[in-house]
Order: sequence, then structure tokens, then C-alpha cells
Amino acid sequence: MRYHIVTLGCAKNVADSERIGRVLGEGAHVAVAEASSADVIIVNTCGFIDASKEESVDTILGLAAAKMRGQRLVVAGCLTALHGDELRAEIPEIDAVFGAEDWGGIGAYARIVEPLRLDAQRYDVPDTAAPAAAQAPRPSAYLKISDGCNAPCTFCIIPKMKGRLHSTPADALVQDARRLADEGVREVVLVAQDSTDYGRDLGLRDALPELIERLSGAVPEVPWLRVMYAYPGHVTRRLAETMARLPNVVPYLDIPLQHASEAVLRRMKRPSDTRMVREMLAMLRDTMPDIALRTTFIVGYPGETEADFNELLAFVREMAFDRVGCFTFSPQSESPAAHEPDQVPERVKKRRHRALMEVAQQVSTVRNREMVGREIDVLVESTAAAPRDGVDGAFVVGRSYRDAPEVDGLVLLEGNFRPGDFVRARVTRALAYDVVAAPVAVAAPSR
Repeated sequence: MRYHIVTLGCAKNVADSERIGRVLGEGAHVAVAEASSADVIIVNTCGFIDASKEESVDTILGLAAAKMRGQRLVVAGCLTALHGDELRAEIPEIDAVFGAEDWGGIGAYARIVEPLRLDAQRYDVPDTAAPAAAQAPRPSAYLKISDGCNAPCTFCIIPKMKGRLHSTPADALVQDARRLADEGVREVVLVAQDSTDYGRDLGLRDALPELIERLSGAVPEVPWLRVMYAYPGHVTRRLAETMARLPNVVPYLDIPLQHASEAVLRRMKRPSDTRMVREMLAMLRDTMPDIALRTTFIVGYPGETEADFNELLAFVREMAFDRVGCFTFSPQSESPAAHEPDQVPERVKKRRHRALMEVAQQVSTVRNREMVGREIDVLVESTAAAPRDGVDGAFVVGRSYRDAPEVDGLVLLEGNFRPGDFVRARVTRALAYDVVAAPVAVAAPSR
């Protein structure tokens, strides 16, 4: 059976799609690059905000319209947890619906599809065929360490879609990390709804440092281990010291703070002690002087005043984050925040989004300028790229330890290198979000 997976949403969904691919690969099914060549088309949906729901539904409708005789359309992922029955009723072209983590169900369904193929010659699968992931090693890959969440954030419906926190046992994660290392992956990115809550459901406290230590020792040939999505109240000194001590754990942490006004944070049911947040950030920078800190904020939350927003702008300038993401508040009918009074007009949300990103860009430019003249390790992600201003001759696109995949800046590296290469380079120019660098040597990364 040939399958094609369409992945929508965040890095955690990417990890889920890779898990689906592994389950299908173990059953001798083969991934194909185009939906038109597949026996089964699987849409891994996102339902985090209304815009994500719309994108998921539009994608399903498009695939349903193009569906050919004999093909099967399967819908899985976050959206199915709340709207699975509705999707099946409204879109009759859907053949099966599975929950966000029903790997076994998808695998079992794939086993019964093969006899339904109408053109056996077209769909013949060679005995020697291997899963696509094994044929095309990636520079980086996600490792989802847990799913679900226990936090009561009023704007979020993850607990309704994914349930309460459920962590993957460390032994299984070590096995998955070893598999990625054997495939040639050079960077493993740890993701979860709240990575710092890892293990609490297993009766463990502050278990993330121990997990990182185990992973670091299990895959010493993987140069970079990166941690994403830490909860501000759960970042401990032990975690910082563990990250600082391990040579293949990059000094980078993504801590979604969501806001800086204590009044807004209380309404969000987020940690509202901004003094604690400042102390946490100072502790991280003291423990890892070169740490790159990323965060995200929501503007336009119900009741957010101009004073609240100005407090947020001042906080971003003060803290000088290396990377900042910003979202306008999107009401979701299933979330408490959607029904709060004092909803902020869309035009105000957009204005505040622009203003925050202008400040974030100014801070990013300053931080990038501080990198000029420094040597960094660059993980190459692409072959030769299109010409850009400020770069002479051929160059490739890569990332430094300061840049997480897909969400942060890039390194425009002069020269010709292959994806997966690690190149020691000197930063020669700073742009707003990216930097330009010239190679010094191809080398194993070092801190």
C-alpha cells in the first residue's frame, strides 16, 4: 500500500506524522510524494485556533474533490478529537477518522486497504522498498517527549483535544533518539505541550534534566539536542545546569510567556509573577552566558488595555529576547477566553501585532550585530540558494544553535555545502533576523 501524509500545524504534529509513517513503514507500506499516487491519503489536522481549523477543513475538502476511484481519504489529528463525527457527516468522501494518537488504528486500517486497489500494476510495491524516511536523512528531526497538558490556560483547548499530560517513557525515547541517530539526523528537537512538565504523570518531578542527560549519552554522535516549549514556572536551576554541562545540548530554550502584564496573565490563568520570570531569565543567562532565548506572546487578549500592551512592549525591550513570536488572540468557541467580555477589535489586534513585531525586530537586529566577528557552527539545511542582497556568490542556507527549525532566523553561509554538513563559520554581517557567515572549516560542532 502506498500512502501520502499531509501535515498541518505545529512541530508536534510533524512528530506525529513521522510516527504514523514509522507504523506504516513497519507494515511494508511505502510513502509517496504526491497524493495522486497514493492508495491512502492521510491528513494530520490541526485544531488549535479557528484559522487552523479552517485550514484543515479546506485541505480535506480539496483532497476530497481530487480523490480518485479506489483511493481512501483518512483524517487524523487534533481536529478529530472535537469534530470527528461532524467531519465525517459533512464530508462523505472521508473514509475513516482517527484520533490524534491512534497509531495502531491507522496501521490496522492500512492493512485492509490493499485489497481495495483497482490497478494492481500501478500500485505494485517492490519487496526491497524502504520507508522514505530511511532513504532521505534529514538535518533535523522532532522527538515528542509527551503530549496533553495539565495547565488551565483560558485561551487553549489542548487539554480538550489531547487530554491531560501523558509522557513517553524514557526508555522508548532513548530508542527513538537512537533510531534518528542511525538515520543520520544531526539535530534532535525535543517537543511537547510543556516539555518541563515531562514525567509528572509518571510520578517524577523535574524529570526533564535526567531525560536530557540520558539522551545526550545515548546519541553522542548527534551534535545538537534542542529543547522547545518550556513552561515559565517549571524551568529549574537543575535544568539550566544540566544543559550547560552536556556538550551536545545547545544553549537554547523556548519559553512561551504569552504576556507581560500581570493583569492579563491572571485572566489567562498563566503564571503572573513577572518578578519570577525576570529571575528565571537572569538565572538562565547566568548559567549559560551564550544562551539564546525564544518566547511567544499573544496580543489582543480580551480586556487587554493600551497600558497592558505598553507594559508588554517595555518588557520585550528590557529582556532583549533573541527570538520573539507573536500571535493575535483568536477566539475558539470551546475555550473560556472566547466568551470573556471586552473582546478587542480586530483592527486593534493587528495594530498591536505590528507594533510588537517592530520592537522585536529592533531587538533581534541588535542581538545579531553582537554576533558579527564571532565563530559559530552552522548546520546546513539546503543546497545553493537564490541570490540575496548582502551575499556575494554562491551560498547555502543553514542555522546556528540560536535558531530552531522553521520558526527562527537563518544563517546565509557563503560557499557550497551539503544538507547535514556542520561548518565552522565566522559571522560577517547582521540582518534583521538572519546573519551572513563565511566558512572557516568543516568541523564537528563545539560549544
